[in-house]
Amino acid sequence: MSGTAGARAAAIEVTNLAKDYDGRPVLRGISFEVRAGEVFSLLGPNGAGKTTTVEIVEGYRRPDRGTVRVLGTDPARAGRDHRARVGLMLQGGGGIDPRMTVREVVGLHARFHADPRDPDELLRLVGLVGTSARTRYRRLSGGEKQRVGLALALVGRPELAVLDEPTAGMDVEGRTATRELLVGLRQAGVTVVLTSHDLADIERIADRIAILDQGRIAALGSPDELTSAAAPLIRFRLAAPLSESDRRALAGALAAGGDGGGGATVEHEGGGRYRIPGLLPTPGLSARLASWCAERGVVIVELRTGGGTLEERYVELIGSAILDDELDPAR
Repeated sequence: MSGTAGARAAAIEVTNLAKDYDGRPVLRGISFEVRAGEVFSLLGPNGAGKTTTVEIVEGYRRPDRGTVRVLGTDPARAGRDHRARVGLMLQGGGGIDPRMTVREVVGLHARFHADPRDPDELLRLVGLVGTSARTRYRRLSGGEKQRVGLALALVGRPELAVLDEPTAGMDVEGRTATRELLVGLRQAGVTVVLTSHDLADIERIADRIAILDQGRIAALGSPDELTSAAAPLIRFRLAAPLSESDRRALAGALAAGGDGGGGATVEHEGGGRYRIPGLLPTPGLSARLASWCAERGVVIVELRTGGGTLEERYVELIGSAILDDELDPAR
């Protein structure tokens, strides 16, 4: 979705932001801006500084160094009128009476705003209708509580919505509905900042992404810009998996052309899926792959070339060790 944001004014300006905890640097002078009306995502492994950055943007923490402007104001000094323009989705459901029903919770928060969204309409948008709307908060699943948190962030018609892991714990239906809701917010001109471990969702909906690592910005750009910078590879799927000897034979056939395939390795991704990383996907290399398969009666079900996915670029920047870490929701 690159280029959709254009040259817009900044809804958030972060300049040389730094924060230490007990002498340990968590943010090391990061700078970025979020344009008005775009969906901006902060990604990074646990401990990279995402939550601290979000909490400073929300006004819950103060930076040790650097400046932050949210809708033109220092969020740590913002007044009531400014805070009403920002919707926050927090983790854990803090401040919600567990005895209240979903409808009562959203209705109560609607009364805190001068021009709220209709609670019933909002509950439909986040997928909490019928029995779910009448269920007490304490009886909700984790994914349903996330939907309530999303509704509370949006009930005041914010200009800026800051959403911390909005799809965590949701089922497929909930994630799909949330993606559609976020796209609708962008179309309505709402600026959205979100953190997430679901890289596939981020690749679909984000206009721009900042990847944090050890308190620094490792990469910043649109999904297309980030993935095009990834190491080139060929990925293909066969109707049946290859034996180990066949994989070595295929690597040898790819190396025979002398057009950059000399260092070819064929990596198995599971089932009939394979990748050839680190090589320019030249026409000759693709042709030799197709020819080798044709000679052996092996059907190529899918063949893709290019820089790979956002997840592959993310792993390339951060390191493969983060994959296990990302399965742990604690930050």
